[in-house]
Amino acid sequence: MEGSLSLHRARIVWEGGREDLRAHRVEVAEQVIAASCAAEWGGDPAKADPEQMFVASLSACHMLWFLALARGRQLRVRSYEDPAVGTLDGGRITRVELAPEVRFEDDPGPEVREELHRAAHERCFLANSVSCPVEVIALEADR
Repeated sequence: MEGSLSLHRARIVWEGGREDLRAHRVEVAEQVIAASCAAEWGGDPAKADPEQMFVASLSACHMLWFLALARGRQLRVRSYEDPAVGTLDGGRITRVELAPEVRFEDDPGPEVREELHRAAHERCFLANSVSCPVEVIALEADR
């Protein structure tokens, strides 16, 4: 897989609505996501904003690698939840913190959990592509 080229598409559509001049939709795969800009810039807080989607994509990439690596070790993950946070400082995202809480069927121990997170982070295509730090914090004692 390394060195192979693949294309990943998204379609953004803006149709100039009067209620939210920043309202648009993001079309990925067969899904449509209602979007706007961040509320602090006048957007609709009920809609996804680009910064949230950026943070979510980094979190999802880490999670998918983590699950694949755990599966490769025959570890059964029962649940995975990450309240990820990105910090926007002026004109750029300066940091993304991932704080996953992972529950296993059988606890593999803190060393294995940390190793899985470290390996997932090293393999995440998106974390390897951005200029801001992406940090996995508060590695909890999973259940």
